[in-house]
Amino acid sequence: MAFARGKDAEIYYEVHGRGTPIVLSAGMGGSGSFWAPQLDSLANRHQVILYDHVGTGRSAAGHRSIAGMADDIACVLDQANVDAAHVVGHAIGGIVGIELALRHPKRLRSLTVVNGWGCADPFLRRCFEIRKALLNHSGPQAYVRAQPLFLYPPQWISENIARLDAEEERILKHFPSVATMNQRIDMFLAFEGGRRLAAINVPTLLASAKDDALVPAYLTRELAAAIPDARVHEVDLGAHAFSVVTPEVFNDTLLDFCKEVDR
Repeated sequence: MAFARGKDAEIYYEVHGRGTPIVLSAGMGGSGSFWAPQLDSLANRHQVILYDHVGTGRSAAGHRSIAGMADDIACVLDQANVDAAHVVGHAIGGIVGIELALRHPKRLRSLTVVNGWGCADPFLRRCFEIRKALLNHSGPQAYVRAQPLFLYPPQWISENIARLDAEEERILKHFPSVATMNQRIDMFLAFEGGRRLAAINVPTLLASAKDDALVPAYLTRELAAAIPDARVHEVDLGAHAFSVVTPEVFNDTLLDFCKEVDR
């Protein structure tokens, strides 16, 4: 574990394994621990870099734009002495990866966006309006309690309820401030890749789940139409956090993609 000095804030990160570097950027929660189901598999072949977004987890508090968050990844890579890495982002972490590919393309060996979007549509906005209402009117506990409903398939929730209850307690202990969460939600809903997406020139994998009830798979298909030569990989089951629900499927897909790029 170590800290990289970003703009006005220290960024917590960890490095595991050896090989071609992969940096993993989490979604709304911002914590590198989101990628625990990937760590062992990826670290067997790669140098894996996990980090906590500024304002979340073990990183310092601070205000960030999407561009600033992309610069944070560059700072972590600098601190880890990595010139270029496979960059993998889940949801809003994927948007940060997109911004990194536009701002610092030489820092990426490839880009993988998991359940991401190029522009929020009315459905996605309504989902986050509901999540913000829970957070602002009922508090963090209600927000975290409802979170699995947005992330996982119903049967998986039922079969893993004890695990989710334990995770809920852990998340609440490290939950960002309400102000930080509101700022993060508003920032990512405002993102519009637009014509800029056509400038992305790194190998790109766009992964999604057909049963994602938060970020529907059609948003990934729209993103693919805007990024030159982007590859789409859809799974049938797993919902918004299919990297957690079916980790073996996700891990194998990502490893195969990175292996192909590294040839």
